[in-house]
Amino acid sequence: MELEALRTLYEHEGPFATIYLESRSPAADAEQQVRLRWDDLRQQLSEAGTPEDVLATIDDAVLVEDITEVHSNGRVLVANSTGVLLNDAVDASLGAGDHAHWSDEPELGDYIRQRERAVKMLVAITDQTGATIRQVIVADSHDMDERSETQIDADDAVSKPRENALHHSKIQNRADEVVKQNVREVAEHLEKTARSWQPEAVVVAGETQGRSALLEELSDELAIREVESGGTDDDAAEHELAAQLRAVAYELSAERVRENTERYEYGTAHDQAVSGSQAVARSTEMGAVGTLLLEYTRSATDEATHLAAAIRTGADVGLVEYSLEDAVAALLRFETGAETP
Repeated sequence: MELEALRTLYEHEGPFATIYLESRSPAADAEQQVRLRWDDLRQQLSEAGTPEDVLATIDDAVLVEDITEVHSNGRVLVANSTGVLLNDAVDASLGAGDHAHWSDEPELGDYIRQRERAVKMLVAITDQTGATIRQVIVADSHDMDERSETQIDADDAVSKPRENALHHSKIQNRADEVVKQNVREVAEHLEKTARSWQPEAVVVAGETQGRSALLEELSDELAIREVESGGTDDDAAEHELAAQLRAVAYELSAERVRENTERYEYGTAHDQAVSGSQAVARSTEMGAVGTLLLEYTRSATDEATHLAAAIRTGADVGLVEYSLEDAVAALLRFETGAETP
């Protein structure tokens, strides 16, 4: 996953308060629920030694005007003596529910797992005259994080003529050319955005004829996925599109996990991987860890410490469907002699 923003967080000194508020179903008393839930976590943090000034900064971040968004989408926050360092939506429904920590390092295992399951997508929803283009981050179990939306439409020349056969032919030819030009503009916009934003998938959705025309224009170098249902016509179409994108996200994140698992198995066989908390810690101290591997659901021994050390040394983080010693392993940049016991 992309860790640049988190690397900035880890440049700060601890201790840190880490707070998770799980996402819950919409409710009329959502504001009251969030206040009660935060009061409970606040008390836990206070008893753990969190200073009042740190708690006060978190008060301002949790008890916002649109508090129902905190209730519906969940929230993860990290704060230290300088203020709130991370404030992001998170689906903490991994079984842990609400929880809070006051510790030397941020407790971001749940957050990183969710972000690792999420997929960056560049989505084009086509119609007969153009496309709506969205940059979204999608996970199979969480609301989409939409980063931007662009509308590309044809001009009035696309309207269908009704009279004069010769005139009809000329106008229709003009309309067809406008549509083709518009499809080319959509394709060019997608390819330009893909080069700068680096999505894991370019998804083409919407009207059948528009999808086919756009797919013919797009470069084979893009990781293209086509979805055949859902669109922007109404709420039902939007919900169906969201469901289709979540299905794509699940497939792609599952592929990523399989690749990580295969890389770990290969690394183990060729002295390019270690497992177990002690072996990973020794390898990290030597600057040898290229990718820290965590189990898909189970927390690792000293997980916060391993994550902090890996991120500070420029390592990546990945998930595996594999039973690891202490639920942690690492792919190495070079052999270290830190064999798994």
